[in-house]
Amino acid sequence: MRQFYLEYKDEQELLELAAKIPWGQNLLIMHQVKGREERKYYLNATDKMAWSRSVLLNQIKANAYQNHLINPKQSNFENVLPVHLSEQASEALKSEYNLDFLGINKPVLERELENRLIENIRDLLLELGYGFSYIGNQYRLRLNQKEYFIDLLFYHRFLKCLVAIELKTVEFELEFAGKMNFYLDLLDEQKKQPDDNPSIGIILCPTKDNIEVEYS
Repeated sequence: MRQFYLEYKDEQELLELAAKIPWGQNLLIMHQVKGREERKYYLNATDKMAWSRSVLLNQIKANAYQNHLINPKQSNFENVLPVHLSEQASEALKSEYNLDFLGINKPVLERELENRLIENIRDLLLELGYGFSYIGNQYRLRLNQKEYFIDLLFYHRFLKCLVAIELKTVEFELEFAGKMNFYLDLLDEQKKQPDDNPSIGIILCPTKDNIEVEYS
């Protein structure tokens, strides 16, 4: 307790944030994180996303704060989501995903990439982060007697919204976002529950070393 007092006695903002999360998470941040802004980031994220101690530790080990600074997410969350949900979505979702667990070392078709992800769904859920629940692949939607298929569909328990993922094996193109927004409109009209937040879309596109992310 004395160390906690000494660390935060002149930091009213951090002290107020620390009061919102469990003591175990506070101890972890106090011992593992030294920079003020970095502490603020993890205190905020732990509160908003209800991170357990183990999830928080994994986020710290994965340098979530540094990645947040280096690779800001490209999204229109602030334009289409309520302010509180926009902030939570930005905290919960990554700017890049590492899919090395698939063992792919050559170009593949989108369907093969999808099949590999389904075969390794446990590893995919771990990489996506805490809160994702898998619903299905090639999820079917209908409009005016036409059928449309979302590559992967999830529900995020803390954001309380459907999350559609589209897989691409080429660099991002603007038309991908248009297609995703169409899918999100259908999800909100046909599948979203009354107490759910607006659906979110993730478009996974390859870069040299990782999978780059575009959000809708």
